[in-house]
Amino acid sequence: MGPEPGHDLDIPRHNYKTSYMKSTHAHYSFPDRAVGLEEAAQGFAACGSEPRLTVLRLLVRAGEEGLTVGEIQERTAIPASTLAHHLGILAAGGLVEQERRGRTVINRAAYGRLEALAGFLLEACCADARPSPQARAARAALRSPSP
Repeated sequence: MGPEPGHDLDIPRHNYKTSYMKSTHAHYSFPDRAVGLEEAAQGFAACGSEPRLTVLRLLVRAGEEGLTVGEIQERTAIPASTLAHHLGILAAGGLVEQERRGRTVINRAAYGRLEALAGFLLEACCADARPSPQARAARAALRSPSP
């Protein structure tokens, strides 16, 4: 099964660099933070349905270990063929990374891509308003390089 009609999800792959999250989690790969309007629209389109958003949030919660298709299906009750369709769209949108281990496919959230999309939305946070201390802190965090 391919992408839904009307969705162009042929997104180029990024060059990833290793970075470390500002938490107790192990390191994740992050693409460059800059995301253009077209790329952001494609990424948001990929998660633009309730089932895909449910699967994506489930994978974010699962962390680096990810989940197999069977584990996702058990937790969501999405039929196998429908789940494969949604995972394909999420992977094509760069939001999910898939790794084949023998006959099993491990699915993981693409944390770098998700951070880049969040950064795209938040980079102009309060640009036209008098910033509150929270807004200034959020903008400073987006501008500071990851350790």
